[in-house]
Amino acid sequence: MVYFLVGIAGIIGASLRYLMGVPFSHIMLHGYPLATFLTNMIGSFILGWFTTFLPKLKFIPPHVITALGTGLVGSYTTFSTFSVETVQLMAASKWGIAIIYVLFSLWGGLLLSWLGYRIGKMYKKGGEASC
Repeated sequence: MVYFLVGIAGIIGASLRYLMGVPFSHIMLHGYPLATFLTNMIGSFILGWFTTFLPKLKFIPPHVITALGTGLVGSYTTFSTFSVETVQLMAASKWGIAIIYVLFSLWGGLLLSWLGYRIGKMYKKGGEASC
């Protein structure tokens, strides 16, 4: 059952990834791959939030949480595209943009994942928020 749910969630996540890329595919800031960057930043935040928030909702079974994290968010984000775009930037001798892309992706992803994690932690059982 969990494999099926992960697969279905993966189809949804991959479709959302494609839809996210369509409006941003023509927007390049001096060669900066904005669509992949935004997708990965959003996914980092959501996965950080899902990781801490969803397990607190006892009505959501663990296999559904796995499907949402691994299937949905895992297929929404795209490390492989990030890697290829970085190599393409380097091959085009756009080293400055490539370095900025890698650093912003790494530190931005970590920051947004941490932020999602912290926001997910704020929710306590019973519905009240705390820090």
